[in-house]
Amino acid sequence: MMRCSFLLLLAPVAAVGACTPVDTGFGEAFRWNNAQQTVNLEPVQRGPQVEGGSGQRAAAAVDRYEKGEVKEPVSLQTTMTVSGGSSPR
Repeated sequence: MMRCSFLLLLAPVAAVGACTPVDTGFGEAFRWNNAQQTVNLEPVQRGPQVEGGSGQRAAAAVDRYEKGEVKEPVSLQTTMTVSGGSSPR
C-alpha cells in the first residue's frame, strides 16, 4: 500500500516535468542582448582616433560653446546637381 501511494504522489511530478520546454536555445535572445549591451572595459583600438575624441579637445569645445565662440563649420563644395522630377500627366 505504501508503494502504491508513493507512485501516486510521483505521477503528478513526472507529468508536470513532461510539460517543460525542451528548447535548447531557451533564453539565448536574452543572453545575446545582454552581451551586446555590456561595456568592454579594454577595447581594442583600431585606426586613428576620432576627431574630438580627446578629453582636452572636448573640454575646450565646451568652453568655446559656453562663451559663444563656436568655430564655424567648413562648407563643402560638391559637383553633384539635382534636377526636378517628373510631373504628373
